[in-house]
Amino acid sequence: MVTQLPIAGSGAEAEIPTLNAAIIPHAIRHGAIHGALNSRGLGESMILIAPHNPIPLLREIEAGEHSFDLTYLKEGPDDWHLKFTRVG
Repeated sequence: MVTQLPIAGSGAEAEIPTLNAAIIPHAIRHGAIHGALNSRGLGESMILIAPHNPIPLLREIEAGEHSFDLTYLKEGPDDWHLKFTRVG
């Protein structure tokens, strides 16, 4: 079975790609998010929709080789929207 990753966005300047983590299988969720974030170029952003505040994931991202600015766009209770912008 082939599953399309839930990434929205066509590269339009005003549109930021969005990844909905809730529909990615749990076993590969963090890996998929890291891959999506690491594909962003300097100054490019991505919005992550998560079913909870992803504190463990944020620690992993902080320890990674790329640097991101993080902005919370929506904080719960049912979903969290976080904007990551690659800065290094």
